Amino acid sequence: MSNGEVLFEFVQIGQQMRVAAVDEATGIEVVVITPLNATKLQMQRVALAKLKRKLEQDRPAPAPTRGKFA
Repeated sequence: MSNGEVLFEFVQIGQQMRVAAVDEATGIEVVVITPLNATKLQMQRVALAKLKRKLEQDRPAPAPTRGKFA
């Protein structure tokens, strides 16, 4: 989320809500299923937390650096 733009999509499926969160910069998408009685803000927070976790997991590990021994 380099520029902070996240797109949300809400689709009702029976008594549940399917919430997709997409990082605009990378195109990475996650989906959560929430109860219909949750507020829109609660749904977005859960989806955003999952997206942040996914982006952190997909981030490549830093390259090892060569240091000097004392």
